[in-house]
Amino acid sequence: MLSEFLLAEMNRLGTQDALPLHRQLYEALRRAMLDGKLAAGERLPSSRDLAQDLGLSRNTVVAAVNQLSVEGYLVSRVGSGTYVNDNVPRVANGRPGRNGQGAPVQPQAARLSSRGQALAHRFTAADLEVQPFTPGIADFSAFPLTLWQRLQNKHWRMTYPDMLDYATSGGYAPLRRAIADYLRVFRSVHLDADQVIVTTGTQQSLELCARLLADHGDTVWVEDPAYWGAMKAFLATGLRAHPVPVDVQGIAPSESDNAHPPRLIYVTPSHQYPTGAVMSLSRRHQLLATARAHQAWVLEDDYDSEYRFSGPPISSLEGLDNDGRVLYMGTFSKVLYPGIKLGYLVVPKGLVEAFRQAHYDLNRPGQMPVQAALAEFIEMGHFASALRRARQSYAERRQCLLEALTPVLKDRPEGPRITGAEQGLHLCLRLPNTVNDVALAQRLAQQGITVRPLSAYCLARQDLKGLVIGYGYAALADIKRCGPLLTQAVKQALGG
Repeated sequence: MLSEFLLAEMNRLGTQDALPLHRQLYEALRRAMLDGKLAAGERLPSSRDLAQDLGLSRNTVVAAVNQLSVEGYLVSRVGSGTYVNDNVPRVANGRPGRNGQGAPVQPQAARLSSRGQALAHRFTAADLEVQPFTPGIADFSAFPLTLWQRLQNKHWRMTYPDMLDYATSGGYAPLRRAIADYLRVFRSVHLDADQVIVTTGTQQSLELCARLLADHGDTVWVEDPAYWGAMKAFLATGLRAHPVPVDVQGIAPSESDNAHPPRLIYVTPSHQYPTGAVMSLSRRHQLLATARAHQAWVLEDDYDSEYRFSGPPISSLEGLDNDGRVLYMGTFSKVLYPGIKLGYLVVPKGLVEAFRQAHYDLNRPGQMPVQAALAEFIEMGHFASALRRARQSYAERRQCLLEALTPVLKDRPEGPRITGAEQGLHLCLRLPNTVNDVALAQRLAQQGITVRPLSAYCLARQDLKGLVIGYGYAALADIKRCGPLLTQAVKQALGG
């Protein structure tokens, strides 16, 4: 019976998709026509009768029927009633797009491209993003939320109409000046405010560089092991990634790498991701010379330089560049909160206008009131205060994690060692090559401890084993609780 079919279908839709009643009826009637429950040319019950049978208001029924009429499924004949259109397709074996058993059939047009397949299944955040050693607690309790809300409300109240439009000049001018002042003093970047392009973060900065500075199929040198987000950006823009091994001094290109001349070179020199290696001064000069020889652009990702816990600050690679080949990028997500979605890209002067125009055309940037609030947040000294508090909090967590890992480092001169703990929000516990770091990470996951195997970040090399362990998103109490479990699991993997 038609009413029974419609009620069953509406119940399914209401449970699964929480659709409003008129939409549930619309979908149920459409399905009845496509499945042959209502044949082409068949007369539909009157809206009054249908409402009574289904226990619905007449307005609900009329709304659904009118929509189906507009879309051509139904036709009305004056004085006669409403009928199923003769043009509605009839499906002999189940629903359209399904096989005879009702299983979905993947239409040719819905299949992903080769690039789409790679984007969906390679270097996925669920597998590679480093926010490990945490039960999922993101601690932004030190962020002055009340102050931030007050600043945002202030700028929303005084916003001029042009502040609600797209940003055509690369970002809010006072924010670009504040960023430039900060980078000159603390990161030794040589720049004017006009060279700053405000983006939504590192990913957008990378994609913008890839689109403007390289063509489809060009080669980009990437560090091996690699940052998954950069790999995604280059894959999405059609570039060919060539992995270059990283050692204790950073990226280490050889003559064999020069056989694959790069258009772009992507590096994280201040704190290599994920090993934590710091690029030495000699290696920095060598890299700049290599870029000059290949007429390549260097993309410097300075993603966590704000958190330096020991040793002198590491100056930017851009500060050594005399040829205008380095594009420098950073983000506010790790100091303020991820959802702020604001970062910056510093481009050589000769590229400023091109980048501004392309950024506007491709990305339609905006959020000017938020940018204005951030500019004032920085100018009033609140950014420095927030950074100071965050640095202190993360330093405590770092020290707690180091103490927890101490037992696996004792009396093992050729065994485990820690790298990258001087800076950032993660460290790397390097393990002997005999250890299966993937299996170790899986065993820890069964105990509710999320770490990442270092080998999962490797592109071509197979000589690195270890655990990438984060402390930035782990509460101090969780590090104290989980630290002994982590240490015990590592000891067992080492056979101790």
